[in-house]
Amino acid sequence: MMILAVGSVFNSAIELITVIIIFVFVLLVTYYVTKWIAGYQKEHMRQGNLAITEAIRLPGNKYIEIIRAGEDKYLVVGVGKNELTLLATLTKEEIKNIPEGMPSQSANLGNFADAFADAKKALQKKLPKK
Repeated sequence: MMILAVGSVFNSAIELITVIIIFVFVLLVTYYVTKWIAGYQKEHMRQGNLAITEAIRLPGNKYIEIIRAGEDKYLVVGVGKNELTLLATLTKEEIKNIPEGMPSQSANLGNFADAFADAKKALQKKLPKK
């Protein structure tokens, strides 16, 4: 009886190790296939005539995106959940000449408290003093 119990524990351990190895193998295959597909899609998108150049997120799952269409035409669009609105059409020269003060996606806008304090100071300067 003791031999059967030891054999049963040994078989259970072998089965557990086999399942863990298969699980790790499936995870690795999934990881590398996902990376390969992402690289393929990225390369395929790069060869097309359309590309998202820049995007900024707005509240409520809305975005403003600059989309390159062709070589020198850019479309500024507003993207919502079920809508797409053309805001402006720009040329390559207009994209490069955006004023310095305009915030971009990579701009550091600070925190809300600082922005609120700055807005409050600017408003106090404009209001007539009592």
